[in-house]
Amino acid sequence: MILLLRKIFGLNNRSKKDIPVQNDADENPSNSIKRGIGQKSFPPTREINMKKFLIAGLGNIGPKYENTRHNIGFKVLDYIAKHEGLSWETVKLGDITTLKKKGRTFIMLKPSTYMNLSGKAVKYWMEKENISVENLLVVTDDLNLSFGTFRIKTQGSSGGHNGLKDIQATLGNGKYPRFRFGISDEFSKGRQVDYVLGEWTAAEESELIERLEKAKQAVESYGLAGANNTMNAFNGK
Repeated sequence: MILLLRKIFGLNNRSKKDIPVQNDADENPSNSIKRGIGQKSFPPTREINMKKFLIAGLGNIGPKYENTRHNIGFKVLDYIAKHEGLSWETVKLGDITTLKKKGRTFIMLKPSTYMNLSGKAVKYWMEKENISVENLLVVTDDLNLSFGTFRIKTQGSSGGHNGLKDIQATLGNGKYPRFRFGISDEFSKGRQVDYVLGEWTAAEESELIERLEKAKQAVESYGLAGANNTMNAFNGK
């Protein structure tokens, strides 16, 4: 009787290994889609490190511009690097150095794109280091502020500044933090370009020593104490 049943149901000489095993893909059709041949595999999204900051100092490259008012962004970062014993590395779209302080990482960037194309370098290093726009801080000059005065904001317009204008165009909006360093507007009509691309006076040079130290404190405070506390402590000072 058993042999007859085996013949009827096709079970003759069939071992366990001959019986098909139902896998996960059979149980869940979506699994077969996930594992299907030719399906593109996407890498996991990188988690943004909120303790890492990009500090972008704006300026123009070359000895010709090194000590000009327009290069105060470079000058602030150079001051920080010098006093922290850091060295610069020439990389894609700029010079880079990294400051680590109290659990925070400050990646400092001096773009090599020239002022008017700063956005390309800023966006590239934000994406490369996976830094959110909230953790970006752009350091630049401002004609509308008296010499040495600070104004830190989390967003705003370009104010006619070509470097900020390009960053805004590249990022798609003006909602990014910036640190404006006042250079004043002590120039006669039609002499704006000569003024911003001119070198500091002897009097300004002597005052810059204290102002650069204060700017260093403001940059570090931005990462350690946050934007609001930093604005309260340094704006207008």
